[in-house]
Amino acid sequence: MKRKKIVLMVACAVLTVSGILYAADHMDAPAVKGQPTDITDLYVFQGKNTDNLVFVGNSQGLLAPSATGAASFNPNTLIQFKIDNDGDNAEDLVIQAIYKDGKVDFFGLTHPSFTGLRTKIEEGHFLGSVDVTPYGAGTPIVATGKDGIKFFAGPRDDPFFFDLDQFHKIVGGMATSFNNPGHDTFAGTNVLSIVVEVPKSLLHPQNGKINVWLTTSTAETTPKQS
Repeated sequence: MKRKKIVLMVACAVLTVSGILYAADHMDAPAVKGQPTDITDLYVFQGKNTDNLVFVGNSQGLLAPSATGAASFNPNTLIQFKIDNDGDNAEDLVIQAIYKDGKVDFFGLTHPSFTGLRTKIEEGHFLGSVDVTPYGAGTPIVATGKDGIKFFAGPRDDPFFFDLDQFHKIVGGMATSFNNPGHDTFAGTNVLSIVVEVPKSLLHPQNGKINVWLTTSTAETTPKQS
């Protein structure tokens, strides 16, 4: 009898939320460089409706405008916001996003079946779906799902500002500080964004804080004889 062994390759970005915070990483990990699993940024901030929190996960960074139209989410890549709401550094809630047939489906705001590096799609907790906004569209496509949760998926201008050349000079001992203003190395490049706006009442934070990290997981199947 043949069985399939599931191996999950995970990339991750982490932050603690008590205000407007972010974490960023552009193509630093060789195992995911140039892959749909490559995470660039994680942002969590209070929404225009101050009763909500907005979660933003960006991937596939440094896309030139000429390449953005052909870029797409990967149906074999599960994107997850993992939320620790009690301070024990283990995920208590997950929001999952996965691409299928021109849409991104969302699952979660439930305790995950597995924590750590193991994961599965929480298919019994479907939140909603949204069409992927095409590159160049004048109006972004936003959908509203279960419990008033809102979703967006599609290309966006990379919002992260970093003067990479000056950073290299500082590390190399040729400068001691950043310039004001600096040069935005990522200007004119794009990312693929997953955005979820969630009512705070659904997050149940203790002590008014949550820890959030973003992961991408790729399922690989390996035949096994037994």
